[in-house]
Amino acid sequence: MLGYYFNLALRSFRRNKVLTALMVLAIALGIGAAMTTLTVYHVLSGDPLPGKSQTLFYPQIDPRTNQEFRPGEDPPDQLTRLDAEALLKAKRGDRQALMTGGGVAVQPQRADLLPFSADARYTSADFFPMFDVPFLYGSGWNAAADEARARDVVVSRALNEKVFGGGNSVGKTLRLDGTDFRVVGVLDKWRPVPKFYDLNSSRHGYGESEQLFLPFSTSRDLDLARSGNMNCYDNRVEGLKPTDVGAPCVWMQFWVQLDTPQKARDYQAFLENYSDQQRAAGRFQRPNNVQMRDLMGFLRDQKVVPDDVNLQMWLAFGFLLVCLLNTVGLLLAKFMRRSAEIGVRRALGASRGAIFAQCLIEAVSVGLVGGVLGLGLAVLGLWAVRQQPVEHAALAHLDPTMLATTFALAVVASLFAGALPAWRACQVTPAIQLKTQ
Repeated sequence: MLGYYFNLALRSFRRNKVLTALMVLAIALGIGAAMTTLTVYHVLSGDPLPGKSQTLFYPQIDPRTNQEFRPGEDPPDQLTRLDAEALLKAKRGDRQALMTGGGVAVQPQRADLLPFSADARYTSADFFPMFDVPFLYGSGWNAAADEARARDVVVSRALNEKVFGGGNSVGKTLRLDGTDFRVVGVLDKWRPVPKFYDLNSSRHGYGESEQLFLPFSTSRDLDLARSGNMNCYDNRVEGLKPTDVGAPCVWMQFWVQLDTPQKARDYQAFLENYSDQQRAAGRFQRPNNVQMRDLMGFLRDQKVVPDDVNLQMWLAFGFLLVCLLNTVGLLLAKFMRRSAEIGVRRALGASRGAIFAQCLIEAVSVGLVGGVLGLGLAVLGLWAVRQQPVEHAALAHLDPTMLATTFALAVVASLFAGALPAWRACQVTPAIQLKTQ
């Protein structure tokens, strides 16, 4: 029966080519616009660590003075070096890592390659296993290297190809800011979207990952240049640098892995107890103000999806709705023009349900053709997005999930558009139609 209904739909399309073309075009335009913006939203709002994000938490502590205190205000997004190192030393999580961004001068040994600057991340040993960072060669350093302020470095795959020609460079020497480092690992391709572990290094956190990873303790030992936001909330003691331990400046990110909900609750209690201790010691002045959100909660609060992307998506779906309303009118006109044919079918024994199903199949057929054309328009729209000068533009690509969503949306949209015209068509009274012929 389904094949028969599709056959009737095909015959109807041939009889009303212009009307059918208008309906296909309306659905295609709506689907193309909606899928372009929905794909961008899907890419930017995805889980950067599926299956593990619920075990990663971002603790925040408020060390600020009572100056400009406002009750209910969130704690700073970053930690002081003193607090970050204290939490790292406490080792109360399954894994924990402190970090900040930086930049170093790479001085290759190759005569044909001039020195160049590269983005770096200064962090601790757990960074790599905690974030499931893939390695092409070697591995990260261990906690002993952190303690020893070792001259170890992990390089990105791109930098390894540029400096070492792409081979296994583990054990080789790389000179950074005038100091020799030993390469202990080479990353495979890795670009978390967004770059969740540090949203301070770019406007919305969709930049490339760093080219070099060094122990944080080593970076401070060599006083390497740092980058990223830094906010100082009090006057510093004379001679104390903003990056020194004890400086009243928040500039470090800290992540902790807690594998069970009970461990998360225990860590929350630990943070509150730590804050109480600092207040009792006279270092903290404000009432207890700590937060700890899991990875996805942190990304939602940080609003990593740009506002213009949200607005564009809702405008596109509004445009799709307008297209569907036009399709409803066209389908209604088409089905009502066939009232005589429907009346004959009803007189020959076709039920109202059969007429309703036939009309819906015809609407879905229009939707599927419109979906194919809309898919082409979406691909064209994503290409246009990639030409924009925004940091997330290069990520705008259609994946299998969104490909399936395109056709699902086309079917649902066509069913929505065809429901009312199909219901009106099945209400045709056979006797009246037969009398008029």
